Amino acid sequence: MPQLSPLVPTRERTYNGYFSFMPFSFFCLRCGRIAGLLLLALLSASGTQAQERADCRAFRSAVLHSSVRYCVYLPASYSAGDAKTRKYPVLYLLHGLGGNEQAMALDGEWTTLQDLRRDHLVGEFIVVAPDGWDTFYINSRDGKTPYSDFFLREFMPFIERTYRVRSERAARGITGFSMGGYGALRMAFAHPELFGSVSSHSGALMRDPPRGVSAGASSGNLGAQLLAKVFGNPIDGQFWDLNSPFVLARKNAAPLLKMKIYFDCGTEDSYGFYRGASELDETLDSLKIPHEFHLYPGGHSISYLLAHRDASFEFHWREFQSAK
Repeated sequence: MPQLSPLVPTRERTYNGYFSFMPFSFFCLRCGRIAGLLLLALLSASGTQAQERADCRAFRSAVLHSSVRYCVYLPASYSAGDAKTRKYPVLYLLHGLGGNEQAMALDGEWTTLQDLRRDHLVGEFIVVAPDGWDTFYINSRDGKTPYSDFFLREFMPFIERTYRVRSERAARGITGFSMGGYGALRMAFAHPELFGSVSSHSGALMRDPPRGVSAGASSGNLGAQLLAKVFGNPIDGQFWDLNSPFVLARKNAAPLLKMKIYFDCGTEDSYGFYRGASELDETLDSLKIPHEFHLYPGGHSISYLLAHRDASFEFHWREFQSAK
């Protein structure tokens, strides 16, 4: 399948010493969603032989009082007649801010996975990508958007009873980019009993809350408003730590010894997330928690993600194989 071009460009900026993310256009995001769904439908429907396909739907959440869109990226054998009882490992993929459940296809990650399968570097597993909105994949400080509760209590159980997913912990992984990288590490470190492997690319990692958020939110800065919406205004330090991968690593150090952990970041990351990634590496080293960490040349971009996404797909596949 030819590589898909992104339909939903994002632009990321820094403001007055603290980071923020800004979707390029909320209107274009809506247009891109519609165009993307049509494109995914065409790709899934073409041809008569079993092939990889994206099953994109909406889930009505009682926790969020809203519908949440998601895409399940299924390997070719999933629909084959002789494999209707086969169960697969599952990788939950969390997009970055400004993206949505289609990001895996629209940004080129799906093409990367297909190329790895073609070259026999990874086998078949299911990838599940929910729309994470601007939640950072946690329960918001004000309690209005309990996304983590939705993900753990509703979404994962729904996926794993609707699709043929294996139930072993080692057969369940989670990964993400940017906001999603933070979300993947936080989710896995908070619930090591659920995930056998976790990976993050350019994760939004900061040991301490950024400065200037309250002033930025008051002046109408979108990025500051998003942070304030999730973490409180002013940011609640105790709540920040409650969701911090740094703090969770210390809290759950013993069970994390059994988890496979991978993360990387670009040395020219425009938000300085390489500093947070390096600090997390030092934290895990101090706790003697095995992990794989890399700093590579590059900025905070989809091109950086695509340059290293194959490494995390292969990383998760190795753990999935151990679950056999």
